[in-house]
Amino acid sequence: MLGVAWHTTKSGIDNAMSDVDNIVVLTGAGISAESGLSTFRDPEGIWAKYDISEVATPQAFAADPELVHNFYNYRRREAQKVSPNAAHYALADLEHEVSARGGSLTLVTQNVDDLHRRAGSNAILQMHGALQKVRCVACADVHQWSDDLSIEVSCPSCGQRGCLRPDIVWFGEMPRFMEEIDEAMSEASLFVSIGTSGAVYPAAGLVSIAKQMGIETCELNLEPSANASIFDRGIYGPAATIVPAFVNEMLDLEPKSVT
Repeated sequence: MLGVAWHTTKSGIDNAMSDVDNIVVLTGAGISAESGLSTFRDPEGIWAKYDISEVATPQAFAADPELVHNFYNYRRREAQKVSPNAAHYALADLEHEVSARGGSLTLVTQNVDDLHRRAGSNAILQMHGALQKVRCVACADVHQWSDDLSIEVSCPSCGQRGCLRPDIVWFGEMPRFMEEIDEAMSEASLFVSIGTSGAVYPAAGLVSIAKQMGIETCELNLEPSANASIFDRGIYGPAATIVPAFVNEMLDLEPKSVT
């Protein structure tokens, strides 16, 4: 059972948190930005440099697969150059400690990098897919992938050439693991959103679902998100600083220095 006393941003009234057994954590680009990966919606972000319609839709892949492959090859290489930061490691520590105390932590991420996995998290739902995976449009098999991809590459399962695509949820496609996310939310007593814009659905709607279900909610972000007013509590600052501090608070631990 996790005990933590906190203040709500709306009323300023102490709200003792007890018996927090099951936690759902949603993470977005803000948590990986401090590892050196570009975000999407900032003025200097990815979509300021690329046309979504040319690299991130099924139609784009059908029209120019080589261009799409080059875009995701670049992103895959960039993701492999960086390392998890203190926020990633703190969430892995929280998952392990919650599990040891008889609860569960489900990590729902909009990020397609593998930094959570490399930091030690296990219960990860990548709702927008994964850079380190490819999917065959002919046989539907999914494979781990760390190299560049092109239309010349054959599927390891069926042998067809030119049928492999990044295992990414493109615009116009359905996010993954929605049933698993619904199940985790139905059992949660705390919902935490970290490093998200609050503008991308269905992820942005999870806090509203949490509120309807009477689940405590907290936002950890560099600055208030588009839906910050819905949360019971908001903590703002760099993820590598505020997430470890929040985890220490959740676990009633002394603050650790963040490097």
